[in-house]
Amino acid sequence: MATLIHTLADHSDDVNYCAFSSSCLATCSLDKTIRVYSLNNFTELPYSPLRGHTYAVHCCCFSPSGHVLASCSTDGTTMVWDTQDGRMLAVLEQPSGSPVRICRFSPESTYLVSGAADGSVVLWNMQSLKLYRSGNVKDGSLVACAFSPNGNFFVTGSSCGDLTIWDDKMRCLYNEKAHDLGVTCCDISSQPISDGEHGFRYFQMASCGQDNQIKLWLILFADFLGVELKYKCTLNGHSAPVLACAFSYDGQMLVSGSVDKCVIIYETSTGNTLHTLSQHTRYVTTCAFAPHSPLLATGSMDKTVNIWQFGLKHPCAGNTVENESKVAVEDWSEDDVSAWLCAQDLADFVGLFKMNNIDGKELLNLTKESLTNELKIESLGLRSKVLQKIEELRRKPISVSVTVPDEFLCPITRELMKDPVIAADGYSYEKEAMEHWISNKRRSSPMTNLPLPSLMLTPNRTLKMAISRWLETQQK
Repeated sequence: MATLIHTLADHSDDVNYCAFSSSCLATCSLDKTIRVYSLNNFTELPYSPLRGHTYAVHCCCFSPSGHVLASCSTDGTTMVWDTQDGRMLAVLEQPSGSPVRICRFSPESTYLVSGAADGSVVLWNMQSLKLYRSGNVKDGSLVACAFSPNGNFFVTGSSCGDLTIWDDKMRCLYNEKAHDLGVTCCDISSQPISDGEHGFRYFQMASCGQDNQIKLWLILFADFLGVELKYKCTLNGHSAPVLACAFSYDGQMLVSGSVDKCVIIYETSTGNTLHTLSQHTRYVTTCAFAPHSPLLATGSMDKTVNIWQFGLKHPCAGNTVENESKVAVEDWSEDDVSAWLCAQDLADFVGLFKMNNIDGKELLNLTKESLTNELKIESLGLRSKVLQKIEELRRKPISVSVTVPDEFLCPITRELMKDPVIAADGYSYEKEAMEHWISNKRRSSPMTNLPLPSLMLTPNRTLKMAISRWLETQQK
């Protein structure tokens, strides 16, 4: 059982990444900051937020000891911070000045890798804080990186779809075309697995991409054999590009986050889905397991980070909404409403709603005034959250119907399009959503992350007519 135990909502823009140490959680954002929280009570540390980057912060990671934190940014730098007091220890400038998209410490903290939008890869010596070696992927932006547990090699992923294996001398050992539309993330399990037939020890790796897929791989690294990368299987649980993936510390679970707003947790040995978490309201951009505690963090373009705990019994366990797809909301019982509140992380209101005999019909009729004057919910934020969830219920027959063809859903909002437009990347989007995307000074495609050659939006009348015809068939 995965239970939502806390939501962090301190960032003022998209959350791009989150990372755990044994005692802290770090998050970074388009708002140019890195925030650091204690795992004891999820309060922000006194020196947080860390400010220094002049543009969006794309990634952050702790050293294995947790004493040092690294962050990288569009400003072309990777910054190193002391986690005891928040002091900036170094500013490492990418030689090309290109936006840095990913950073990773080696297992022994000997090196720090930084990868940039121009495909450059830099290995920094962490003792001298100087450049040790550098290289380039053959094509595309470098957007993903993972070290092997023994530190002998690391893997990078690029926007052109390649996975590249490097040794600790920055020699390119192997290259594989893994995801046709581009890699978005990769991770290597800290627990090696054995090949019973030959007695070799493999490392298990996961990669995900714009093709909606997660792929599992086995990497063999041996001096006499070189490097071998073996495809294992594909996990197809998501309906849109997968932006993040991460192994649990014991390697038994894999978590992924997607443009479809869902988080899926898989059992790595079987590929079976253990949990599907759908509390985020925008793209899920990052996910991470804690190293020594049963915690999971997921971050999103909705500006929040959700903290999940495994093994807890939910306060509403036993109450389930009886087949929501068949029972209309207005026919819900009070117990159904209680179960719904729990599923929306609003379990604190169960007693209040029961005391006021709120069933499905009453739920749909709640307003800002009734929440304030009759139910006495004083917090503006909580009132807004309840109203937002109720509004989602009112829209549910269309917005989340499983019968809606995927091509009718906007890739940004994942909701049925009313006024579709074609962007310069060839994809169709809801006009308002794409205009908002561009107005936030984003000049890249929401689907491919590549630069848009033009900001022109052309009405897609053919798609609009197809959606209208489909809606008519649903109303008959």
